[in-house]
Amino acid sequence: MNTTDKKFSQDFGSHVRSLRKARNMTQEGLAESSGLSADTIRRLEKGNFSPSLDTLRKLSQGMTLSLSTLFAAFEFGELDPSRELQDLLRGLETQEVRQMLRVLQVLLDCLKG
Repeated sequence: MNTTDKKFSQDFGSHVRSLRKARNMTQEGLAESSGLSADTIRRLEKGNFSPSLDTLRKLSQGMTLSLSTLFAAFEFGELDPSRELQDLLRGLETQEVRQMLRVLQVLLDCLKG
C-alpha cells in the first residue's frame, strides 16, 4: 500500500471510529451488529486494510446507515442528519414509521414550547 492509499485508509478508519462512537457502540458491539469480527473492525479503524464491498455493506448495516450515507459522510466530513434519519426509518414497517412520526411531532411541539 503506497503512502496515499495508507493515508486514505487511515482517514476512512478514523471516520468509521467516529461514527461507531457517536452511536455509543464498542468495536465488539459493531462487530456483532454487522456480522463482522471485532478484529476486522479494529483493523479497519486503524486503516490496516482495504475492506471489500461486502465488508463495507455489512459495516454500514451494522450502524443502520446506507452505503451512500457512509460514503457521503466521509467525503463531506460530516453526517447529514436527514440522511441518517431516512436510513433509520428505511427498515421499519409502515405502522412503525407512523408511530415514529407521532413521536417526532410531540417532540417538535415540545421544542416549540
